[in-house]
Amino acid sequence: MYAIIETGGKQVKVTEGQEVYVEKLDVEAGDTVTFDRVVLVGGDETKVGAPVIDGATVTAKVEKNDRAKKITVFKYKAKKNYRRKQGHRQPYTKVVIDKINA
Repeated sequence: MYAIIETGGKQVKVTEGQEVYVEKLDVEAGDTVTFDRVVLVGGDETKVGAPVIDGATVTAKVEKNDRAKKITVFKYKAKKNYRRKQGHRQPYTKVVIDKINA
């Protein structure tokens, strides 16, 4: 069984026991979080929401909050002596999917 959930403005396909990296959530490590915006549940019988499935939830345990590896943002305009270098580390939350309730 799998589900497609919506979190952080993105849709993520999840299965039970899977580790997923999502946009940063305001929860502590070790807490349980419930995703109630379930767009689709697949398996033996597929349920599609319009836009979400009423009563369907996905529960997950928060493993850690962290920041991703640094990326370099470099802006450049040829022949104009314009160069800007900037770094960015995107915060994320690592969750482990416990149960899909459909």
